[in-house]
Amino acid sequence: MVSLDRFPLHYLAAFRTAAQTQNLRAAAESLHLTHSAVSQQIRGLETQLGFELFTRQGRRLTLNPAGQALQRAVIKMFAELQAGLLAATQAHGSAAQTLRVTALPSFAQRWLLPRLPRWQVLQPCITLDLHSSQQVVDLEREGFHIGLRIGRGPWPGLVSELLFHSSHIVVAAPVLAQRLVGQPPELLAQQPLLGDADLWREWFTQAGCPATPTPVATFNDAALLGQAAEQGMGVALTRAAFAADSLLDGRLVRVSALAIDDDATRDYQVVYPEALRGDPAVRAFCDWLHAEIAALQQRLSETAKPG
Repeated sequence: MVSLDRFPLHYLAAFRTAAQTQNLRAAAESLHLTHSAVSQQIRGLETQLGFELFTRQGRRLTLNPAGQALQRAVIKMFAELQAGLLAATQAHGSAAQTLRVTALPSFAQRWLLPRLPRWQVLQPCITLDLHSSQQVVDLEREGFHIGLRIGRGPWPGLVSELLFHSSHIVVAAPVLAQRLVGQPPELLAQQPLLGDADLWREWFTQAGCPATPTPVATFNDAALLGQAAEQGMGVALTRAAFAADSLLDGRLVRVSALAIDDDATRDYQVVYPEALRGDPAVRAFCDWLHAEIAALQQRLSETAKPG
């Protein structure tokens, strides 16, 4: 058992960033350290613990099960610590009271809004001004502190942090799903399909079922797609992140284990101006986002376990 009394806690900051970026060079740039300094801190942490946290493939790092367990705890710890630092700043009377955030409507409705009550409990003194738009907003020109975007970046003048990569999964309302779970894809091809025809074509190809799907409805917003599936309109091919809450509370059921992935240009990122890198409210919100994502992934993992 490693005692925290003599534990170099800055190792955890290096670990958190390396786990997020999965790349030592990117972690070093984010932390304003050298590549070798970050590498030494990660190695030092593993030496302290007595076991490795990453699987190394060239420059790429992948968390092993021990690393995944530590990451969940570290994300929660940093979010709570940042909340405490912000509370102290507010008590001193020097914190900004309004945080302006812009996000895609689908992300705001299907993922962010259900979680905002928890943010309000943690940070009751900060007013959140949430703006949803399908367009990419110039944060500095429009006066926003934070943007939630899809893409790889980099965006000039902005710091970006990876939130999650979301694959597409097949879901349906319980009544429809109960006759489709475990059935061959040929049966699924005969159902009313919701979503993008090209994505469905790729899904059926990977399922080994040549099909030319013609969805009964397509949507320019993932929130509408999810609502249509919940109301029993058909079988949806939708982003796993946006279906997660509905899967957990039973409004949707996953029909197939097969998922298809977009490339990294479709990753979800939180971005903010370089000038706000040290802003306590911005940091608190970003750490809260990371903690919420880690908690959701943990719940989904536990739900997926047999028994």
